[in-house]
Amino acid sequence: MSTSVKHKPAKASELWFSEDKLFVRLIDGREIGVPLEWFPKLRDASAGDLNNWRFIGGGIGIHWEKLDEDISIEGLMN
Repeated sequence: MSTSVKHKPAKASELWFSEDKLFVRLIDGREIGVPLEWFPKLRDASAGDLNNWRFIGGGIGIHWEKLDEDISIEGLMN
């Protein structure tokens, strides 16, 4: 007998930056911090462009229109 467990995607509730990192708080309270170096478009962006983002898919991703950058929350966790 096999059992199937539905996987709920991780969803973000907050996003912020330090000088060299991107931080995301998930709706379950976990926090992820990753180097901006992983994302050259973000690393090289102005502060204004960096802070011009929106959550997509109900929080499963982050989108920067002007920078043409999308990051999935699951991708940050792997």
